Amino acid sequence: MIIKKSIPGTEAIFRIFLIKDAADLSKLSLSEAESSYLQEKLSSEQRITEVNRYSTKLLVIQANLLTDPNHQLEAWRRLGNEVAQWARKEKIKSAEVVSLLACSEKLLAFVEGILLGSYQFLKYNSKAEKARTSLVEILIQADELTEKQVEVLSVITEAVYKARDLVNEPVISLNAEGLSSVFQQMCVEAGMQAEILNKEQIEALGMGGLLAVNKGSLDPPTFSVLEWKPERVVNSQPIVLVGKGVVFDTGGLSLKPTAKSMDYMKCDMAGGAAVAAAIYAAAKNQLPLHLIALVPATDNRPGGNAITPGDVITISNGATVEVLNTDAEGRLILADALCYAKRYDPMIVIDLATLTGSAAMTLGIHGIAAMGSQCGDLFEMLKASGERVNERMVELPLWEEYDEMIKSSIADMKNIGGGEAGAISAGKFLQRFVDYPWIHLDIAGPAYLHAADHYRTVGGTATGVRLLYDFFNALVLHLDAGSNSKA
Repeated sequence: MIIKKSIPGTEAIFRIFLIKDAADLSKLSLSEAESSYLQEKLSSEQRITEVNRYSTKLLVIQANLLTDPNHQLEAWRRLGNEVAQWARKEKIKSAEVVSLLACSEKLLAFVEGILLGSYQFLKYNSKAEKARTSLVEILIQADELTEKQVEVLSVITEAVYKARDLVNEPVISLNAEGLSSVFQQMCVEAGMQAEILNKEQIEALGMGGLLAVNKGSLDPPTFSVLEWKPERVVNSQPIVLVGKGVVFDTGGLSLKPTAKSMDYMKCDMAGGAAVAAAIYAAAKNQLPLHLIALVPATDNRPGGNAITPGDVITISNGATVEVLNTDAEGRLILADALCYAKRYDPMIVIDLATLTGSAAMTLGIHGIAAMGSQCGDLFEMLKASGERVNERMVELPLWEEYDEMIKSSIADMKNIGGGEAGAISAGKFLQRFVDYPWIHLDIAGPAYLHAADHYRTVGGTATGVRLLYDFFNALVLHLDAGSNSKA
C-alpha cells in the first residue's frame, strides 16, 4: 500500500477528517444539514460518522477523551483499523486523511491502524483477487507531519508485513533453509550483511542443542547471522537479538495433540521472524545502531534418529542437558544462540521466542512474559516501548529458588521444570547460558491469533517488531543525548 503526503486542494472521493472535538466542525466545508447531523452524532459520543455526498464520502472521526497518552495512541490505532475494515467493505481504493489534531503521533497511530488492519495473507487463496482489500493508497494532509515520518512508518509496516508473511507461511514451503534464504534476501534489500551457517559449520561449533532438535528431521538446520552496522553508530557495543526459529514443532517424540496445539505450529519461528524484521526496519530507516540478529532454525519432528526423553546432550559452551521432554526444544536451540552471542561483547542481548504454553496461559494474547538480568535501565526502556506500541511486557521473577526446578541428577540441568511456573523455569534455563545484560521475551500468547484482535489480524501478528523498533529509536535518542551532554 502507498502512503504519502497529499497536496492541499486536491479532492479525493473518500476523505477522512480527524478532529479534536465538535468545535473543529467549523473548519470543514459542511452544509448546515451536515453540520447539524455531525453535531448530534458527536454529542452522543459516536466516534466515527459517515457523511454520504453520493459523489464523495466523508468520515469524521473524533478523538477519545483518554488521559493516558499511550491509551490515546492505541485508541487511534483501533479507529484506524475500523476505517480499514469499512474501506474493505465499501471497496474504497484511495483515501485522504485530513488531520486537525495538530499532533503527529496520534495521526501516525491512526494511519498505522489502517495499514496493519489491512494486512491479508492470500498467497494460497485461489480467489485472492476477489478477496483482496481494494484500499491501495492513503494520502495524508497535515501540517505537523513530515515526509520522513511517513517514510519511517511505511518501512515499519513493511517489516511487520514481512514477519506476518513468514509466520503464516506453511513449513512445506518454508523449512529452515528456506527461512534463511528469505533472511538473505531481506539483507540484500536493506543493505545488511548476512552469514548463513550450514549443518557442517553448526557441527564444527558444537551446537548440540540445535543439532539435537534437528535429529528427527530430513531437512538440515541453519544458523542465520544478520548484521546492520552503518558508518556512524551511537552504541560502542552491539545490541544482539536472538529469535527462536523452529519452523514447525510437532513436539518431537513428546508429540503434541493435534487440535489447537500442533495444527498451528508453523508459528513457532515467530521470534526469528520478528528479530529479522526488526533489524530490517532499522537498516532501511538508517538507524545509527550496530545491531546483530541470530536465528537458529530447524523443525522438530519425531522421525529418523530423533532425540528421546532421557537423552543427555551437550550445548556449545560444554554444559550438559538431560532432555526429559522433546517438546521443550526451543530453549535448547536458544541456548546455543545465547552462547554464540557472547563473542560480540554485547551491550545487551534480547531474545524473542514462542517458548511456553505457560506464558500464554498466564497472559493470554495481550501480554509478553519478560525476564532479565544485569540489564538495568534498558529493561525499563524496553517496557516503556511496549506501552507506547501496545505490545506490553509483564516482568516475571528469576529468583534463585526456581533453579531447583531444573536440577538434574545426571547432568548439569534438565530441560523442563515441574508443572508450575513453566515460563519462569524456561527463563531460568536460558539464564544459565548468559553472563551479559539480557532480556528474555516469551511471546507465545500474542504471536499468533485464531481470531482478529483489532489491527492484529488472524494468524501471525509480528509481535516484537514494533516493540523492538521503538526501543531502537528510543535508545538512539538516549545515547545521543548522553554523548552530547558529555561533549
